[in-house]
Formats: sequence, C-alpha cells, structure tokens
Amino acid sequence: MQGLRRCSNDVVHLGLSPSPPHPKPSSLSIDVAESADTRIRRLISEHPVIIFSRTSCCMCHVMKKLLATIGVHPTVIELDDHEIAALPSPPPSSSDKDDHPRNNIPPSVFIGGTCVGGLESLVALHLTGHLVPKLVEVGALY
Repeated sequence: MQGLRRCSNDVVHLGLSPSPPHPKPSSLSIDVAESADTRIRRLISEHPVIIFSRTSCCMCHVMKKLLATIGVHPTVIELDDHEIAALPSPPPSSSDKDDHPRNNIPPSVFIGGTCVGGLESLVALHLTGHLVPKLVEVGALY
C-alpha cells in the first residue's frame, strides 16, 4: 500500500511504505521521506486520541463506539501487517510477568501521546472512572 487514503469519514488508511510523489487530499500530512516509526510517533504526538488498527477490526469498532458515546471522535489509522512492527508497545503494567513479552498488536489507543493499550485497557479505564478525566486533561473532551 502506498500513501494515504481516506476509507471513510473517520478512518484513514496509512501507507507507511514510500510512495511516488503525487498530491492526495487529506487532513493528515505524510512525508514520504519519514520512516514508519517516525510517522507513527509524529501522528501520536499530533492527535489527542488516536487508534491504530487493522482493516475491519471489530475491537477498533467497539473502541470508537465507546469513545463516541463519551463525546470523543478519535483519529483512526489502519495499518498493514508490515507496518505494525513500528507501533510503540504499551508501558509495562504491574501485572505483566517477565516471561510474557509485551506486544504491539492493534488495536492500540493512544491518549495524549501515551499508549493506553487495547480494548481491554480502554474499557478498564472507563469502568474505573479514569477515562473521562484523562480525555479532559488532553483536550479531547470539554
């Protein structure tokens, strides 16, 4: 996949592989000279709430619905399999065991530049009452 292509109103398919220069209308800027890792980190820093997903991921759909119910409409980036390796891993939690490696398998949600994790982590934040204050803190919710 090459370049940036809008798949629907709130989902963008991000081509992290270099592409031939040609203009594509989009609200996201892509510099083809950037590495996949640099692009992902820049996108994370530019958007208060961003979800990295695979195409047609049902868990991403649930994440978007939960956030929309609260009043937040995240940026959603769909990654190809070869682009997933550039996705930063979530920070270790106290329940992680040393013999279980952390992974960066989408969907992964980032709030305020910090990896929250997957759907389970997002729901846990919501159920404990920490999600809304975090969204307000990063300016995604007023």
